[in-house]
Amino acid sequence: MNTTDRLIKLLIALAFAAASAALWWPVESRAERIKEVATVQGIRSNQLVGYGLVVGLDGTGDQTTQTPFTTQSLNAMLQQLGINVPSGTTMQPKNVAAVLVTATLPPFAQPGQAIDVNVSSLGNAKSLRGGTLIATPLKGADGQIYGLAQGNMIVGGAGASQGGSKVQVNHLSAGRIPAGATVERSVPTPWMQSTIAQLDIQADDFNTARDVANAINRAKGAGTAEALSGRTVAVKLPEQPGERVAFMADVENLPIQRAIPAAKVIINARTGSIVMNQAVTLGPCAVAHGALSVTINSTPVISQPNALSQGQTVVAEKADIKINSEPGSLIQMPAGTKLTDVVKALNSLGANPQDLLAILQAMKAAGALQAELEVI
Repeated sequence: MNTTDRLIKLLIALAFAAASAALWWPVESRAERIKEVATVQGIRSNQLVGYGLVVGLDGTGDQTTQTPFTTQSLNAMLQQLGINVPSGTTMQPKNVAAVLVTATLPPFAQPGQAIDVNVSSLGNAKSLRGGTLIATPLKGADGQIYGLAQGNMIVGGAGASQGGSKVQVNHLSAGRIPAGATVERSVPTPWMQSTIAQLDIQADDFNTARDVANAINRAKGAGTAEALSGRTVAVKLPEQPGERVAFMADVENLPIQRAIPAAKVIINARTGSIVMNQAVTLGPCAVAHGALSVTINSTPVISQPNALSQGQTVVAEKADIKINSEPGSLIQMPAGTKLTDVVKALNSLGANPQDLLAILQAMKAAGALQAELEVI
């Protein structure tokens, strides 16, 4: 056997090995982490809100004649500072605006830490650009003060007006203050009060809950996690508080294979948007869809009386109603087990998104669409 024959046989053997590997080795799929499908119960953010004043505006503040609460707030603030405004004084400050301040208090936030705040106009201020927020207490749902906001605003817009003409870029009645609030009180969490942590699955899926529990048990030992329902998984925490942070960091980064979700079609009736996931399948069916239009034309008719008849001119309307029904041909749609097949079948109907809303509902009622319809 010469060298050429040996080389040919070697190449054939390598090609056969590569083909065998492609047939028997599983294709590598991207796994999601537990932190992307579940959250720890009790470890959540809290919404804060407050009412305050923005000062230092360049004549673009509230018109106090239409927003009396701005003047009342300004009087109350001046009284707190020891300044008494004589009764009967008409105040029309153009550089002050009443605003609503909102912020999100992250979990485990401690007193003294800074958080971002959003400031939105509450009255009819033309612009908050260049304004400064005066100290504003931020309260939670329980009415307690959890933060104090103050600082210079950042408004991502610009505008100018003169002689009835106006040019505006982006929105001028809302802004943001980075690190504009200081946390004054922390929110207690059940993190250190129990040896059991509960993971809340984002989607109601028993398969995902089981996969999360199995992944934790494989990494941390049997019996560490237990799936209680399609949305909750109980996890045993270490006895030592110092070990819990490292334990949960490992748990959150454990990979799991995301199961195929339930077949679902999301329909937005207001915009005509239709979104379906990869699990949607279509059974064989036949669809005929025609366009029905109703046109109503109204023409005024004037009835003029004869001369010297002492009659009155009467105006009436003549309505012309036309109903047009375009024929729709019967189209046979084959069964589709893949999302691409379903999309091709629906596109073959030639219907617009508004027509597809009615077609999909009819397919679901006829049993040809194997998916759950959800209207948002």
